[in-house]
Amino acid sequence: MNNSDYSLPEAISTALANGTNIVRAFREQFGYSVEDLAVACGLTSLEIETIESGQNSDPGKLERIAHALGLPSNAMTIEESKRLSA
Repeated sequence: MNNSDYSLPEAISTALANGTNIVRAFREQFGYSVEDLAVACGLTSLEIETIESGQNSDPGKLERIAHALGLPSNAMTIEESKRLSA
């Protein structure tokens, strides 16, 4: 699958529409705790919590999270891109 062909799953789109941060939406969809995701992507729990609170959107960290979840590298920025182009 090409990164540009990736679209968000319906459950993720619904969570985003309800105001859930995209990282948290994916993390919960995959059944990860904050600690589990931190270990999987090599970040700290505090870094994950900061990203989920919207205080940090470092592209490198978002790419690491996407990779840890087996998603395309741009999966965490797709929705943001859609909002910016709307």
